[in-house]
Amino acid sequence: MASNSNTLEEHFSSALHNTARAWKLAVDRRLKYLGLSQASWTAIAIAAKAGEPLSQIELANRVGIEAATMVATIDRLVKAELVVREPSPLDRRVKLVVLTKAGHQLYAKVKAEADAFRKELLANVDKQQLTAAVKFLEHLQAVAEAAACDAKP
Repeated sequence: MASNSNTLEEHFSSALHNTARAWKLAVDRRLKYLGLSQASWTAIAIAAKAGEPLSQIELANRVGIEAATMVATIDRLVKAELVVREPSPLDRRVKLVVLTKAGHQLYAKVKAEADAFRKELLANVDKQQLTAAVKFLEHLQAVAEAAACDAKP
């Protein structure tokens, strides 16, 4: 019985990872015309949805990339005039990432494409199943985040 449970758990883990990857790649293909990397449009979207400027480290954590990689991504976004770095009022050593007007306009395009894709993909999904899936995934995320916090370095 244990092997069936492991097989099911492994299958779930693989399906979850592959679905998230496929979703992101599909959105990325729809956004190719914008000329941005996946890390760039993801950073723009996360910064826009945050509601307040994020530090470079916070943005890197939310995007899921290393801090050094985020610095290079932000450098490209600054050069493209989509974001600016501003010193934090609480700690001038910390740089906050702030969307420019052009960055907000770009986010509107990213959001429109992502919304259209999401609507297409979920059009025929039963709403009760979708609600149950959302609750389950949010629970799983909370458990995983708690486990990550408890992990020893």
